[in-house]
Amino acid sequence: MKALKLVALGIVLFFASSAQAQISVHLNIGNPPAWGPSGYSDVNYYYLPDVEAYYDVPNSMFIYYEGRSWVRRSYLPSRYRNYDLYGGYKVVMKDYHGRTPYYNHREYRTKYFKGYRGPSQRNIGERPGRGNNSKNYRQSNQVNRGRGTVINRNDRHGDNSYDRHGSENRNSKHEKEKNDRGHGNDKRK
Repeated sequence: MKALKLVALGIVLFFASSAQAQISVHLNIGNPPAWGPSGYSDVNYYYLPDVEAYYDVPNSMFIYYEGRSWVRRSYLPSRYRNYDLYGGYKVVMKDYHGRTPYYNHREYRTKYFKGYRGPSQRNIGERPGRGNNSKNYRQSNQVNRGRGTVINRNDRHGDNSYDRHGSENRNSKHEKEKNDRGHGNDKRK
């Protein structure tokens, strides 16, 4: 009887261990890029002051202002196609855990201006190729060009008070009045 209990316990443990092995899956989603600063593996966003863009670490997407809205793309705009992600400074947004890191963009742009260099940073990985002009390096921030989503206008739905650079429009009230004319909302009556 005792031997039968031990055999039954052994079978249960065998199936339990094999079931656990089938369930445990390791995903590499959200790993920081090789050009990211070392020592910050649990951060969600970087701010790149030289290009006035954000990098969403868990989704591997750049977030930047394009046209009249913030967009999420797997690449930087073409004007920054030769931007050195390994050499550029990255502001680590340690305390931000939302979905719209650009919400306080004016504050970040003022505090971390183009050319800003804070404390020295080391990258997680090595720069690919030899030098910055290799074909693989130039294309490293333009992979999957078709992947991306447009974020609803500016920081809030229907907020047209920012220009294409994320600056506040001075004439946004005047523009609203001008756009309301001809739609039954003319205030000059």
